[in-house]
Formats: sequence, C-alpha cells, structure tokens
Amino acid sequence: MSPDEQDIDQSPGVEQAGGDQGFDINQGPEGDERHQYHSTELEHLVVDPEDEAWSIRCLDVRKRLGGVWVLDGLNVAFPEDTITVVLGPSGTGKSVLIKHIIGLMFPDSGDVVVKGQSVKSLPMPELLALRRKIGVLFQDGALFGSMNVFDNVAFPLRQHTGMSEADIAKRVRERLTDVGLADAMDDLPSQLSGGMRKRAGFARALVMEPDIVIFDEPDSGLDPVRTALLCDLIQEMHKIHHGTYIVVTHNIASARQIGEYIALLWRGRIVEAGDATRMFSSENPFVRQFLSGSAEGPLRMD
Repeated sequence: MSPDEQDIDQSPGVEQAGGDQGFDINQGPEGDERHQYHSTELEHLVVDPEDEAWSIRCLDVRKRLGGVWVLDGLNVAFPEDTITVVLGPSGTGKSVLIKHIIGLMFPDSGDVVVKGQSVKSLPMPELLALRRKIGVLFQDGALFGSMNVFDNVAFPLRQHTGMSEADIAKRVRERLTDVGLADAMDDLPSQLSGGMRKRAGFARALVMEPDIVIFDEPDSGLDPVRTALLCDLIQEMHKIHHGTYIVVTHNIASARQIGEYIALLWRGRIVEAGDATRMFSSENPFVRQFLSGSAEGPLRMD
C-alpha cells in the first residue's frame, strides 16, 4: 500500500558498524550517560552521497515530540537489495523512523535521504512520487473493511496509475498468488484470519512494484508458527522482487530468521549496526542483552 493514501549475504560494498569497536561504555557520543552504549563509529555509513550501496540514509536526525527527543542524533543507513531488520525496545522511536522515511514526518534537524533525494526538501508532487515507490505493510494489514481482498490490493493502482482494469486485474492476481491468497480475493477482511490479513496487506504493499518495502511489526499478533511462515514469505518475495526491505520489530526470532543487516535502535540513536553474524556476536553489553533476551544488562523496565 502506498503510504500517501493515509492522514543472506550482505550487499557488496556495505561496510560494518559497531561490533566490538566504536563504543565506549563510559561515555557516549556527546558525553552523556544516556548514550554510553551507543556506537561512535556510525557516521562513516552516511558520508558518501555517491555510494549506491546504501538506499536510505538518516543523517544526524533529531525529532522532538511532546518535549521529548524521540530521535536524538540518529545516524543510520539501509543497504540496497537487502533485508534490514530494525530492532529496539518498545517506545524507542522505530515507528517515528518509518514516518520520516516515507515523509509523513520531517526532522527538526538533520536529513533523511531516500534514493538520493532529501525527503524534507521535496515539493509535494515529488514527495508523492517518492511515496509511490515505497510499499508499507502496517501492523494489522490496514485493509479497508468495506472492500474485498481484490479491491483492497487494486486500490493503489486505481488511485495512482492509468492502468486499464484488465492490467490491474492481472497484477492483483499475480500478487495475491504470490502470497497464497488467490482463492480469497472475493473475501472481506472480516472473513480473514490475522495471518491472511497481513498477507493481503503484503500483496497491496507489493502491487505498485516498489523499490522499498517497509514492514511495521509484521509479527504483531501472530503465533510463533505463523510468524515463521510470514518471515519465510518475506524472504521468498525479496528473492523474487528484490529491493530494500526494512522490517521493524522487537522479535528476536524474526531477526534471526530473516535479518541480513541489523540495526539496533535505543534512546533515539543506533546502538550498533552490521550484518547479522557480527551483531549476534557483538561485545556491546546492550546488544548482547537485547539479542539474548536477558534480564541482566543496561536495559531496565523504566
């Protein structure tokens, strides 16, 4: 679904960040204890605007909401043609990050660059054009309750393209077949299980053939088996359609299953980012605690 409708192996040339270097457990990037576990070696990810290994770059992004810095000097880049998993505790800014990428929010300072374009600098027609290149799977699928599955998936094509109904029908049937819902296209969302609604939302996210697909907590509300099956589907679709896939979650099992590149967000900044092997063997105390699900470590209930 195009967001403007709403109010493996690491990629070649992608460098690593974090790991067992670049963080100081005694002092953060700006000398405050709030960021004492955060990497100081992330800036090199975003300094070369000509490096096509990176699809999206967030440059020292700051965003204040309700007097709180939700994003507080965020530096992160997302590699091209890779499944990136953004992990982090609840309430740490993951959804706000998504809204900045698709231009539903803009930073108070810093910049978000998507496919070489500064999102905050785009005139509205160009911003809408960029959004049409981004598919989003929302937590509950975000289907229109009064439309059947076919019309839900067809909606972006009817709104944003001049395709004929015959071509739309062909594209919609292809995407519904991809996600295993070819026999459910006449059903209403209320007739679908939770997993089926997510698959229908996935088909809609893919129907515009986007360069970037963002998954906002796709495993929310699913049991472990259906979560694993959805992750399999994400991997399968990425192999077919390619592009930049960003999976935002706090589910470690999902990250292990599909994460090729992993970025861990906490307190408005990236603690560490790198390929999955490096992240799951990190020496950073916060990363070790979060990825192991341990009660021992710097992350507390507050």
